[in-house]
Amino acid sequence: MNEEVIAKEVVDSALKIHRVLGPGLLESSYESCLAYELKKRGFKVESQKPLPLIYEEVKLQAGYRVDLLIENKFIIEIKSVEALNDVHLAQILTYLKLNNSKLGLLINFNVSLLKNGTRRVINKDYTN
Repeated sequence: MNEEVIAKEVVDSALKIHRVLGPGLLESSYESCLAYELKKRGFKVESQKPLPLIYEEVKLQAGYRVDLLIENKFIIEIKSVEALNDVHLAQILTYLKLNNSKLGLLINFNVSLLKNGTRRVINKDYTN
């Protein structure tokens, strides 16, 4: 399954969750609901997936954890904050690079309209 199909299903699922729950909950609540919804749709979903950092061919467990990893290739970083900022974008870009993933979504559920809290993030260093 390609990343575009996954992205569409993730956005549909996130919209459904946001309509039901609204803004203001903890990130972990939205993460659990989104993982559940995506599993219902038949996706392989891993929550809080550790990502190792490879430095000079040494694999280091540096404490990086992806909120949701879909089909081993699509990363979702969930926030429930007043506003997304550059640090959040840098975080998901780092995760995309460490996992050699092409595409991910940064989703802030703490907004009145979810489309205003969703950022599509592309790894320009992705290698096939």
